[in-house]
Formats: sequence, structure tokens, C-alpha cells
Amino acid sequence: MYARSSGRMFHTINGIMFVLLSLSMVGPIVHLAAVSFSSPDFIVKNEVYVWPKGFNLEAYRTIFDQTYIWKSLGVSVYITVVGTLIALFLTATLAYSITRPMMKGRKWILKGIVVSFILSIPLIPFYMIVKNLGMLNTLWAIMIPGALSAFNVIIMKTFFQNISAELFDSAQMDGCSEYRMFYNIAIPLSLPSIATIGLFQAVQQWNSYFYPLIFLRDKSLYPIQVVLKGLVVDQGSTDMMNSTEMLLYTTPEQMKAGIIIFATLPILLVYPFIQKYFVKGAMLGSLKE
Repeated sequence: MYARSSGRMFHTINGIMFVLLSLSMVGPIVHLAAVSFSSPDFIVKNEVYVWPKGFNLEAYRTIFDQTYIWKSLGVSVYITVVGTLIALFLTATLAYSITRPMMKGRKWILKGIVVSFILSIPLIPFYMIVKNLGMLNTLWAIMIPGALSAFNVIIMKTFFQNISAELFDSAQMDGCSEYRMFYNIAIPLSLPSIATIGLFQAVQQWNSYFYPLIFLRDKSLYPIQVVLKGLVVDQGSTDMMNSTEMLLYTTPEQMKAGIIIFATLPILLVYPFIQKYFVKGAMLGSLKE
């Protein structure tokens, strides 16, 4: 009886803690959304919390009229989609290769991957490598260097190893090549891990900020996060934030909130489409037969 009561109390406290943790994450986004849709009069008086007051769309109208914001959004979408596809291709092919018994030197390759996971390359040599490869001031400098992650390779390698070896043996007996087994067997059975790694990689690419500042000089190539920093952190550095017309209908706080929501919403819309795969992939390694 005591054990049952203790277990029930633990689950109750655990649930309350998770609810509070969720609210601490969702609360700021809800507040920013309320500010972005509210009237400037209520924002100046600090009367907006979780629900808009005096519904107002002027902040988003001003944002949508800025051509450079749409360009930066297009850059972010491009590097997120293309960069994620490149990362998934490189990760899956390398992980699959080092799980095949006939792969020569696969143990040494795996050791090298583990070493790269522990030791990271210094910034100056990293910059020189990107420069010597001719990727400086190109979008490739954002997508290629971080495409192959040792952590992602190890995760996908573990998933490939959990696929029944008899399945590959049967495919080989039927005349399947390694390429066909990879695309027709390994990849379809690994969708949960691919979705999980793809989501993490997509979020990383969408939030890319450091690499663009280091490797890009052309401002037309800046992704949305760099533009967001210029608008929110470097106050008064843009014509939009100093526009007289904008100040008549909105406030700087409202513009900042609208820009943050504008830059965050697209990546949030990706999750519902891969939720069923992501939940399975997040459980990798939690169960063992």
C-alpha cells in the first residue's frame, strides 16, 4: 500500500514538473505572439501578457513589406532543406558502410569518428580549410562543414546494426547488390532514426548564426537568424526599425516580437509532419532485445 502511494506521488510530482517545464518553454513564445498582435497603446503600458489586446497586424504588415527579410528567409529555407539532405545522405552512407562486414578498415574509420567526436578542430585552421576549398562567401560554407556529425553517424550506425542480418543475407541470396540493399532495405527500415537526425539537423541549419558571420561577407546571403540579430540586438541599425511610418502604428518591442515569431514559426511547422517517426527515433537505445 505504501509503495503504491509512493509511486502515485512520484508520478504526480513528475507530471507537475514536466508541465512547469513545458510552460517555461512555451510561455515566452505565447507572450511574444500576444505582443506582436496587440495595439501599441497596451504594449507601452505593459498590459499585454498571454493574450493580445487591441488586435493589430501592423507589425506583420511592416515585416512582410521588407524585401530583404524575404530574401533572408529564402536563404534559410534553402540551406535548411539542402543542408539537411546533404547531411542525411553523408551520415546514412557512412554509417551503413561501417556496419558491413566486408568493409575494409571499418574499425579504424570508427575510431577516427570517435576521435573527431571528442576533439574539435580549432577555428583558425577550420577557416583556412574552408577558404582553401573555395567555399568562402558561399552558402556551401554553411552547409558542408557541419553536414557530417560523429554523434549522428554513431546513432545511425547503431540503428543499422539492429536490423536483422538474416534479412541482408536473404537479399544477397536473391541477387541484391549493396546499393539496392541500402536503398530498399536499410533506408526504409531506418526512417525513425532518419527523421530524428533530420529534425535535429534542420533545426541546426535554421538556427545557423555563427558560420554565416564567419564565412559570409555578402549580406544578401545572410540567413534569417543573422538578420534577426541585426534587427533585435543591433537596435536602430535598420531603416525598418527607424521608419517614421512604422513608429506611428507599432512600437519597437512589437516589431521585435513579430520578427522573432516570423523567424521561429516555419521550423515549428515541420515537426507535426514527422512526429510519428521522431517519437520512435527518440527511443533509440532505450530498449534492448
